[in-house]
Amino acid sequence: MKTAARAQLEARKPSSDERLVALCLEGDQQAWADLVDKYKNLIYSIPIKLGMYDDAADIFQSVCVDLLSDLPRLREPKALPKWLMQVCYHKCLEHRARAKKQVQLEDEDAENLPADQSSTSLPEEMLSQLQREQMVRDVVCGLSQRCERMVRMLFFEVPPRPYQDVAKELGIATGSIGFIRGRCLDRLKKQLEKMGFQ
Repeated sequence: MKTAARAQLEARKPSSDERLVALCLEGDQQAWADLVDKYKNLIYSIPIKLGMYDDAADIFQSVCVDLLSDLPRLREPKALPKWLMQVCYHKCLEHRARAKKQVQLEDEDAENLPADQSSTSLPEEMLSQLQREQMVRDVVCGLSQRCERMVRMLFFEVPPRPYQDVAKELGIATGSIGFIRGRCLDRLKKQLEKMGFQ
């Protein structure tokens, strides 16, 4: 028999894309929220990598609108992350092209813009980097609640939190953070290796 804490932990764990997509297509609002939450960092990271800091929120919103309207046509839910990356990259190119047109480019500069952004593929190096980053995010979400919180506080926040703050929030002794952090990172590393992370 499952304990209440175990059931709560399992309910908190991220669902597979197949399950989330199926629930979204059934109209489950929580599944939509979970799907967007799962991929928000991936979507935001693309305009940020391209230096489009001020446009990131608009691009994110545009990608989410496309996700809402195009999800029923997605043939393979496992392809969702790559689809999101490609759509977001195209949105970035379109946004940049619109901005350049508003500045009224000279004719020679206008010729350097890709004629059809929809046929422009995400650069392979960027695609590979984005896939690795998403894999890390997915594995971190799959850690125990304490490990996930610790890893996020120590490595995802800028600036990272001091050990005293982490210990206080997690309800543990400051001196045990190094040991627990090591165990959490070891679990993270093993899971990433199992998934073929390079």
